Amino acid sequence: MRKLAYYFATSVDGFIADPDGDGNIFPVSEEFTAFATTEYPETLPTHVRPHLGIENARNVRFDTVVMGRRTYDPALQIGITSPYAHLRQYVVSRSIEQSPDPAVEIVRGDVVAKVRELKRENGLDIYLCGGGDLAGQLRDEIDELHVKTYPVLLGSGIPMVSASFAVTDFQVASTRVFDNGLIFTTYTRKR
Repeated sequence: MRKLAYYFATSVDGFIADPDGDGNIFPVSEEFTAFATTEYPETLPTHVRPHLGIENARNVRFDTVVMGRRTYDPALQIGITSPYAHLRQYVVSRSIEQSPDPAVEIVRGDVVAKVRELKRENGLDIYLCGGGDLAGQLRDEIDELHVKTYPVLLGSGIPMVSASFAVTDFQVASTRVFDNGLIFTTYTRKR
């Protein structure tokens, strides 16, 4: 069975974006970028990959991406309707009536049922791209966390998970510190 992995960047105080939803607030690390292009190339949007010299990189971990509408919006705002063309793409939205691109499927109904269906398929794992509201809806389905923790405090913003209180246990699988203080930690769910 495939796993759902939530791969995201966060501040030390648990925010994945500023109050307006801008996630481009974290300092860039050349060392981490080199790591990501090798270990997580599929998490880099298709239009960015040529600039990093990985336009033809094979998918290492994921072959499917699930994202919320607010995560999809920045691509749409710059005219990109298929931001992860190298993956099967699902956008969870109650407001988008019809997909602007045949390569992007809009999920309007039960997202948990859709993710369970995707998990039963053969293939690589599923990349939960964000955001916090969608992560909250899928909290019980998340099998792994791949967390880029930046050494910054934001004070407020979009939380990494928006959901009601419930303890969900994970265990550390690996940790690595990068040149700009970023701590990359992977966690696996305790079942």
